[in-house]
Amino acid sequence: MTQKPERATIGNWRLKVSDIAKTWGPAWLVMIADVDAASAITAAESGAQYGTKLVWFILLLAFPLYVIQEVAGRVGAVTGKGLGELIRENYSRRTAILCALPMALVDVISYVVEYTGIAVGFEMMGVPPMVSVPVAFFAHLLIVYKRKYAEAEKPLLFISVVFTFVWVLAGFLNSRNGVVVTPFYFSTSPDFVFMLAANIGAVIMPFMLFYQVSATAEKGTARNSIWAVRFETLVGALFSEFIMVAIALSAIGIDTSALDFTSPKVLSQSLSSVAGHFAPWAFGLGLVSASFIALIVISLGSSWGFTEAMGWGRKHWFKVYLVESIPAVVIPLFSYNLIKLALNLMVLQIVVLIAPAVILGVIASNKKLMSNLVLGGANKYIYWATILLIFITGVISMLPFLGRIFS
Repeated sequence: MTQKPERATIGNWRLKVSDIAKTWGPAWLVMIADVDAASAITAAESGAQYGTKLVWFILLLAFPLYVIQEVAGRVGAVTGKGLGELIRENYSRRTAILCALPMALVDVISYVVEYTGIAVGFEMMGVPPMVSVPVAFFAHLLIVYKRKYAEAEKPLLFISVVFTFVWVLAGFLNSRNGVVVTPFYFSTSPDFVFMLAANIGAVIMPFMLFYQVSATAEKGTARNSIWAVRFETLVGALFSEFIMVAIALSAIGIDTSALDFTSPKVLSQSLSSVAGHFAPWAFGLGLVSASFIALIVISLGSSWGFTEAMGWGRKHWFKVYLVESIPAVVIPLFSYNLIKLALNLMVLQIVVLIAPAVILGVIASNKKLMSNLVLGGANKYIYWATILLIFITGVISMLPFLGRIFS
């Protein structure tokens, strides 16, 4: 009698592992793509300016990241449709476009930042941008063009492992010098508030909502595997913010002017002087892998969202991507000075996020669409409180941002 429960327990455990293996991909990749070149710049700038004073805040952001992306994964698994398609079908094409178009426009800037990250990372390893940027562009096309999502996902999962390892290594190389973590620090100075806003913008970006809903639906995740999606989202959220902390640690003590990326050689020299000879290689490889994963995930999320909103289906997504990305390939060949653009982009993400995040919450709360997996009870209040907190923080943080624009 004692053996039967044991065998049942082992069988259930195997079933759970099997479910995780089948569903694993969309949530993990969107979390890894969250730590893109712009986010890496934000984390590095946080470490260079404030040392470990923002570590508590970066780790705290894992909570809203999980809360919002869990709802995105839930909606994708239950409905089997992308977010742009759901908004268009349940509200109107105009509403869907108003949610997707600002994201697509902001993502054009994101492409510039990602290709710049690739150019800088490779040049830190001795490869000139005239070689690295075109190679990255065509490598990206080979992975995504006319491939099913499951086929495109496999190389990204491998790159994500490399990405995680090198950023942790970069953080270790610097922290071994005796970095002391500040438990809590807060300031009302405009620069500090602006950095808080940049980190908030770095943790939740509009493309993440569109991507996770669409990719979960595309993968065919069953509604009875929601628990596996939640587990993956939680693991991804924690890893995402731990990596942001590792990047911040890797930049402690370096000259902030080196982060302007005007000269990868200056950045390499600054990293070498602080963390040793291997630090520039770890930082460069981390920047390349982060930018490349984000480039693919952002392009899919943005293009899927826009074509779904327009009612074109998925068949035209590649045309939208080319229109968005080709100008972004050219700019990094001539300029690296994008740190202010990256930080301002993170703050702008908060504004662009609000509309799709609100409608996602409304859709998740619709019992006709979500059935027994409707967003309700305490989870519903937590979701809306999280969105409201992000919005309020964004408005407050936009004040110094607007001051920078009009000064």
